Amino acid sequence: MAGPASTSEGRKLKRGFGLLTFLGAILVLGGIVGLIYTGVATLTSMILFGWLLLVGGLVGLLQAVQSRGSNFFWLGVVVAALNLAAGIVVIRHPEGTAEALTMFAALLFLTGGVFRLVGSVVVRGPQFGWTLVQGAFGVLLGLFVLFDWPHSSLYVLGCFFSLALLFDGLGLIAIGTGGRQIVDNLVASATPEDQEESHN
Repeated sequence: MAGPASTSEGRKLKRGFGLLTFLGAILVLGGIVGLIYTGVATLTSMILFGWLLLVGGLVGLLQAVQSRGSNFFWLGVVVAALNLAAGIVVIRHPEGTAEALTMFAALLFLTGGVFRLVGSVVVRGPQFGWTLVQGAFGVLLGLFVLFDWPHSSLYVLGCFFSLALLFDGLGLIAIGTGGRQIVDNLVASATPEDQEESHN
């Protein structure tokens, strides 16, 4: 592995890891901008979500047409039609969609937190304290979003979307820089005979 890594394959690997690092930096930048402008990030995420539904509906409709005559034809048509309709609604009314999804997210936080609290008290397992803290945090977060709704829909989804971009970008940067260091170590550990043989 040392010989190939010290030649063109090693350079290709370094370029690939460098591209990952660059993409990660773009995602981190997008996440930071989204955290600053959470309202814009919320509307952007809703529009992207709507277009994903539209594309998914079109792909599902094409698959349904290709599988006509099968038992799943009408099911595929119905699911594709629902995706198309939902995509159109989301794109035409991103604010209303954000409000509905924010309410749904708040209810998820609230119910999930209550279940964790009750479960931690009833079971009292080895992770009792950590589960209790998670449950309390979920309940508080759900109540905070609910009490500030519908105003919270302007920033909650955008904040989550931006945080996802930020952490994904940091993960890509870590993979890219770590991969480049591994390739550099392989090249540095190559013996002079390996490097001379690989050049020949």
